[in-house]
Amino acid sequence: MAGFPSPFGTDDGTLFDGYDEFLPDHLPNPNAFLDGHELLVDGEHVAFHRLTRELFEERTVYDMTFDYNLARLNLDTRHTGAGYRYARDSDDPSVLRAEFTPTTPFCPQSHTLTIGSFRAWNGLADRHEYDLVRVRVAPTHHQSAAINEQLSEIEATYRETGSVPEDGADAGSVGSPPTDASNDRPAERPDRPNAPF
Repeated sequence: MAGFPSPFGTDDGTLFDGYDEFLPDHLPNPNAFLDGHELLVDGEHVAFHRLTRELFEERTVYDMTFDYNLARLNLDTRHTGAGYRYARDSDDPSVLRAEFTPTTPFCPQSHTLTIGSFRAWNGLADRHEYDLVRVRVAPTHHQSAAINEQLSEIEATYRETGSVPEDGADAGSVGSPPTDASNDRPAERPDRPNAPF
């Protein structure tokens, strides 16, 4: 539509910041989950987010609205208040906290994307320095309490067993979104695996 940017990802470099840039004005503001913890900035943020892109690609953590790797949301200049912020836990530096701010308070993919992120970071933990990456959705999302409760259950299972619970694993209802979210699941695509994360 004329006059409006396309919601879909393109290769137009003017729409995206670079993976080697740290531009705090283009990142979401940290919320309560990161308060009092050591926020990753500058090179630390850039390095972890670059690794995130690789892990999300490997585990197919894609934002299906924009049709790109979720890590790219942090770089999308059309959504400067959305994406991930990271902080090293002040009580345990082997734990990283990651808070996801979706593009809208009603983003139907927030449940799927945050669980997929948890599985990517912790299922491929040998690729980074943290023993655990804790994930939460920002309180601006209308279902943040329910989503974060499920993320907490998955995290508890991971701490107890050392393995990442998969969909349908014995971790309560963590494999199901808190309400109908039939659009959360990516469509089958011939160029990517059918099973995400």
